[in-house]
Amino acid sequence: MQVDSKLVSHLAHLSRLNVAPEKMDKLVADMQDLVAFVEKLNELDTTGIDPLMHMGDAKNVLRGDIVEGSISRAEALQNAPDADGSFFKVPKVIRK
Repeated sequence: MQVDSKLVSHLAHLSRLNVAPEKMDKLVADMQDLVAFVEKLNELDTTGIDPLMHMGDAKNVLRGDIVEGSISRAEALQNAPDADGSFFKVPKVIRK
């Protein structure tokens, strides 16, 4: 694949990027290097190799979800500064 300034300008337009004209040659060269690298990777024989989902061997280290009981409404309201029956009362913060 050949990368030229026309292709880079088109990609910049699609990406809503403003590329300064004096930086266009450097950007074209960098993109040509990237394409050459990917083409080099495509030469590798990857038959029989499973795709990676993650780069490391780490597993999910989060705890498992455990269903536990919850507190009652009365327990929730017992430390409230102000309550109205079964609801918390809070000061009004929106004024009309």
